[in-house]
Amino acid sequence: MCLRVFAATICSCVFCLLFGLALGATVALAAPVPGQPAISALEVSIATAISPIQADLLDAALERARRDRNDMVLLILDTPGGSIDVMRRMVKSMLASPLPIVVWVAPSGARAASAGVFLVAAATVATMAPQTTIGSASPVGPGGGDLKDTMNAKIRNDLKSLLRGLVTRNDRNVDWYMRSISKAANLDALEAAQSRVIDFVAMDRTDLFAQLGKRGLTMANGVTTHFTAADVRVHTYETGLRHGILSWLIDPQIAYILLLLGLAGIYFELTTPGAILPGVIGSLSLLLALYALSVLPTNTAGLLLLLLGAVFFVLELFITSFGLLGLAGLASFLFGSLLLFRGDGLGGLPLGLVLPTVLGLAALLGFMGYLVTKTQLRRPASGMAALLGQTATVRHWQGTSGKVFINGELWQARSAKPLALAPGQTVVVTGRDDMTLEVEGDSALPAA
Repeated sequence: MCLRVFAATICSCVFCLLFGLALGATVALAAPVPGQPAISALEVSIATAISPIQADLLDAALERARRDRNDMVLLILDTPGGSIDVMRRMVKSMLASPLPIVVWVAPSGARAASAGVFLVAAATVATMAPQTTIGSASPVGPGGGDLKDTMNAKIRNDLKSLLRGLVTRNDRNVDWYMRSISKAANLDALEAAQSRVIDFVAMDRTDLFAQLGKRGLTMANGVTTHFTAADVRVHTYETGLRHGILSWLIDPQIAYILLLLGLAGIYFELTTPGAILPGVIGSLSLLLALYALSVLPTNTAGLLLLLLGAVFFVLELFITSFGLLGLAGLASFLFGSLLLFRGDGLGGLPLGLVLPTVLGLAALLGFMGYLVTKTQLRRPASGMAALLGQTATVRHWQGTSGKVFINGELWQARSAKPLALAPGQTVVVTGRDDMTLEVEGDSALPAA
């Protein structure tokens, strides 16, 4: 009896020990490791006009966040707007993402204008830094002007429908978002938070994650999670070389400089055939510029004015206009540059870039034209044409033919009539026939 009681006691102790170890292991697995962040966020930044390059960037970042099992995506936004079609593509990507997307308009001085309003509206959580703005979502034409009545009504109603669905989904101020389209309304960060256009104002990342964790964030599994700023581990999405090059290329100022460089290179190649290098550089620059212009909201009138200016400079070489064609080309370059980019959030190129570039290009093209004209007017320095009018020394002469020495070379020569010339006397070259020079006597008397 005592043996059975002792055995039962031992078994109970072993069972309790094993249960305690198993429970401890389960708790250890379930509890976070001390110092190990509980929330993982992927940070991606868009700080330029909305274009297909930025849409590709967002798609790649969302895919990376999903593949790396991040808990959220933090999109830092600063944009003047961009293409409506590209904006729709980005909104669809955001809505299709299983991960919550936090859009933060930052840093101070940033804006979410035009197409940027829709990205803020599509965010799971929308926040702004102090001294930032949001608004001006009214559509404009490709040239920056107003749309015609029917087209304007169609586009506005279409955008209002999209924006209303996004705002209603996140329980924000529908009326203001509608006014941002119909009245181009704007708000600063504090006004936006007070009007429920955004969820809150965040001073910095720490403040953002602190407020976000206190409010709670619904994760991909549908569970609302609360956390502190110290619990968040932020990974920055590093853009690749391809995105960096394409982003640099579609910068309006870079595209503009490439376009002018291409026109200058082609102009130099046309005026000095055979130079090769200017033509190669000009062709490459022009093709890269045309790619950028196909992505950017380019004003056709501005582009045509730039091409017309190049034509005027070429015509100046062949038509005596006393500089009028050159002045017309300079004016075309100036106005074409000012009108080249309008609409989709781009307000045109700054005068600080346009004036020095146009004046510098005009000086360069004028200098090229001067060199070409000088070359065409200058007497040839080599070849047969360079011998005309020069004086040759007679080495041997008889009747109408003989040999003469000129420029270190001995030539066969002949005259139209017999000349009495002795070695050492001189004749003047008047022409040539194949490899024979035609000469006239210089102070020499005709033969009797």
